[in-house]
Amino acid sequence: MAAVATTEPQNPLTAGLERLPVAPTTLVIFGATGDLARRKLLPALYNLAHDGALPERFHLVGVARRDKEHEHYREECEQSIRQFSRRTPHEDVLKRLLEHVRYVPGTFDDASVYSRLEGVLDRFEEHAGEPLSRAFYLSTAPSFFPVIVEALGKQGLDRHEGAEVRVVIEKPFGASLAEARELNRRVLGVFEEHQVFRIDHYLGKETVQNMMAFRFANGMFEPLWNRNYIDQVQITAAEDIGIGTRAGYYDHAGALRDLIQNHMLQLLCHVAMEPPVSFTADEVRNEKVKVLQSIEEPIPEEIPGMAVRAQYAAGHAGGEDVPGYLEEPGIPPDSTTETFAALRLEVDNWRWAGVPFYLRTGKRLARKVTEIAVTLKPVPHLAFSQDGSLGVLPNQLILTLQPNEGVSLRLGAKIPGSRMVIRPVHMEFLYGTAFLSQSPEAYERLITDAMRGDATLFTRDDEVEAQWRICDPILRTLEHTRGPLSQYEAGSQGPEEATDILLPEQSWRAI
Repeated sequence: MAAVATTEPQNPLTAGLERLPVAPTTLVIFGATGDLARRKLLPALYNLAHDGALPERFHLVGVARRDKEHEHYREECEQSIRQFSRRTPHEDVLKRLLEHVRYVPGTFDDASVYSRLEGVLDRFEEHAGEPLSRAFYLSTAPSFFPVIVEALGKQGLDRHEGAEVRVVIEKPFGASLAEARELNRRVLGVFEEHQVFRIDHYLGKETVQNMMAFRFANGMFEPLWNRNYIDQVQITAAEDIGIGTRAGYYDHAGALRDLIQNHMLQLLCHVAMEPPVSFTADEVRNEKVKVLQSIEEPIPEEIPGMAVRAQYAAGHAGGEDVPGYLEEPGIPPDSTTETFAALRLEVDNWRWAGVPFYLRTGKRLARKVTEIAVTLKPVPHLAFSQDGSLGVLPNQLILTLQPNEGVSLRLGAKIPGSRMVIRPVHMEFLYGTAFLSQSPEAYERLITDAMRGDATLFTRDDEVEAQWRICDPILRTLEHTRGPLSQYEAGSQGPEEATDILLPEQSWRAI
């Protein structure tokens, strides 16, 4: 869909950026009235339309249980976009985007839903006079993933002559290694692997993608990017909020399944991967799989010394007193689900042997931040320990994913004056400042790539199973450990027990 001209000034720093074409496409969202569709997918589609990144012929179909008319669903789409879009909607762009929206009501196990959906897709093509590619986005509860995929196959919607068919599957992709393997088996029983896009929205963030640019496009970093110079890597995904209205999902999943198994292991892969032969989907994912395969499967005897779980207790956060996890609405008073998890992993290959990778995530921590901190080994000669000096701290490269995307490099510098007194200073790069524009939402990039057929930022079947191979033994061991979980005060840095997994003379970065 072509963008309607707007009066927004052009950003001079985007000159020369290419937009690869997207074939004429119909996007079908299963779970079209759910929270993800309302808050993320529909606003992302609007912003793509605003930027002229959707194809000239683009159609949207929503599928959900509630019975409603096309016009009613279009009104709901408009409300969602106006409420959650990162920019104020332009009326002409919004009208163009929504004029071809259709809605198909029904339950996902009802065969008639898929025959009616096929009718809608066929009518779009009759009007277009050409085959349209089809992308099926599964924004539903995980239990419906195999149901929808197999129903699409039975209706013959897994293939389409003259056009591409793709399926986008949200996380979580299974809750254990066995479940992930079974889901892969059922999905690949209908679709071929090149048609399947397992989405991880962290991979759509600019800083994650820029990780490869910083490593492989800058000669100052890559020669140091190994065990000879790097002391440790810490990957943190901290939130200052509680579980909100997600009690049902979260108490079943927990922090380790919710973030570490997928998002944080993906971040580890981007830090540790070797340079790919080319930046094509399979070459990049081949290197990530090698990283995951280099992490030894944890054995039960070692897990207590490399993994920590905890729950938040009552405390003070966001300027107010907040309840503990066990007092949250919908949480069983005897729940042993963790709201904090930390791991120490080692990538046992030539580049990284001996370097600890620390992964840490939690709810109700001191602040909201997602970052990768790469700490270099300290310099060997410490001649700067004079009074008033903070000393020579190891250099650190900090890549911040949220709330403010950017990169910071910590250096040692002399304080002005007559004496050699050292303190750390920071060199910073912020996306909003450098490019004079707001970074696009992750879903904007990922939706476009899925429609285009570029799977670079999506996880492959062997990649998902390799991630579960690492996390599954940890979950099984920790969940069978008797006794209550450790507690940490809401608004704090996390449980004191998190320091137990650190190697000697290492410490957590302050959140």
